[in-house]
Amino acid sequence: MKSKILFVLCLLTGLMFINAGLDKFFHYIPMPKEMPEKMVKAGKAFMEIGWLMPLVGAMEILGGLLLIIPRTRPLGAIVLVPVLTGIMLANISMAPSGLPMVFALIAIILWVIIDNREKYLPMIRK
Repeated sequence: MKSKILFVLCLLTGLMFINAGLDKFFHYIPMPKEMPEKMVKAGKAFMEIGWLMPLVGAMEILGGLLLIIPRTRPLGAIVLVPVLTGIMLANISMAPSGLPMVFALIAIILWVIIDNREKYLPMIRK
């Protein structure tokens, strides 16, 4: 039962990241009208750096795809950690109303990492 719940959570999380990554390339999600001014300015600044948003979008798509496939799920979680860190810091500093969703995503990624900890251990053992 635990593995089925984890699969559904990873599927939904992976699809969410794929959608967010594709939006970085195709801009099909409309911008909310109630967006904090700081976040709008930061978003425009990030768009000025031509390579940043495509890189983040590519990592979101890659991480989301890897997270959905059970065999590559541990790698997907690691790929998404820096993306989630950036999302969390942006929400803490500019839009705290988004923090519950960020914390839910972090909890799912942490569950994947803890569930697959034996796959990470050879990287840090001598």
